[in-house]
Amino acid sequence: MPVTTMAARGGASLASASVPSLERRAFELINAQRIANGETPLVWDAELGRMARLHSEEMARTGVFDHTMAGGRGMRERAHSSNIRGWSVMAENIAYNQGFDDPAAFAVERWMRSVKHRDNILNANFTRSAVGIARSADGRVFLTQVFIAR
Repeated sequence: MPVTTMAARGGASLASASVPSLERRAFELINAQRIANGETPLVWDAELGRMARLHSEEMARTGVFDHTMAGGRGMRERAHSSNIRGWSVMAENIAYNQGFDDPAAFAVERWMRSVKHRDNILNANFTRSAVGIARSADGRVFLTQVFIAR
């Protein structure tokens, strides 16, 4: 199922939409992909949302686009410091873009074209997820999606 951006459909631009609405849009588009591919929709997890947004905010602030941040803090270390416990499997997708009418849809579209990102999105073991988004001073939109199985 291709992801259709608002611009491609002739709709209003979402580029200036609130961060929470973009996060939910990306999450809903990801669940649409899961459903279209025969998988169960993910459940939004607020703890993961906070973790994901903090990571996106750090990438936006520092300009570093990576799963591992200052001091070698990777996804597992960030989960631990966010008090996220009781998971058996965890994964993360990150993206950034600039200048697109629907940055959430553009990120999901690109994730679905990447084998590793697509595998995370469609992994039947994952049951909970959330997306965190932040904008940098220069207008880039950073996205982090965290997946877990509990």
